[in-house]
Amino acid sequence: MTTITANYNKPGAFKTILFAWLIAGSLDILTAFVDYYLKTGKGPEGVLKFIASGVFGKAAFGDNDSMVWIGLLLHFVIALLFTIAFFLLYPRLKFLRINIALTAIIIGIIIWLIMSRVIVPLSNTPKYPFNPINAIKAALILIFMIGFPLSIIFKKYYAGNLQQNI
Repeated sequence: MTTITANYNKPGAFKTILFAWLIAGSLDILTAFVDYYLKTGKGPEGVLKFIASGVFGKAAFGDNDSMVWIGLLLHFVIALLFTIAFFLLYPRLKFLRINIALTAIIIGIIIWLIMSRVIVPLSNTPKYPFNPINAIKAALILIFMIGFPLSIIFKKYYAGNLQQNI
């Protein structure tokens, strides 16, 4: 029987996670800002207050500028959790190492499912009816802005770092 073990003590694991997190988290939030601007003509505050509303509800949409910073913090905390989870799962799930594009699609869809079907419904954010076009757009953003960067960065990190024990 073949088992695969990962060497999480390899130098650079922390830096790799940090780099991947900042890239994916930044690409995702910047895309949300652009999408919001194209829809409304407004700046990023609305996006960040919406994120903060997950914890603070309607109060997040008031004139309190701290909600903008709280929304940004919450976004990056969530991105960090997904980054760490993917980093830990990558060496354990062989199918993630087969193809970068397939991995990006899988990760993007999993993140979309967790966020749209678990986290957002359980949060205090305003509720909107399901819109298939918005769902597809959100999933594509997650695939391209989070799935691809994480897949590429972790494939490079783990290249030659997965030891097969027979």
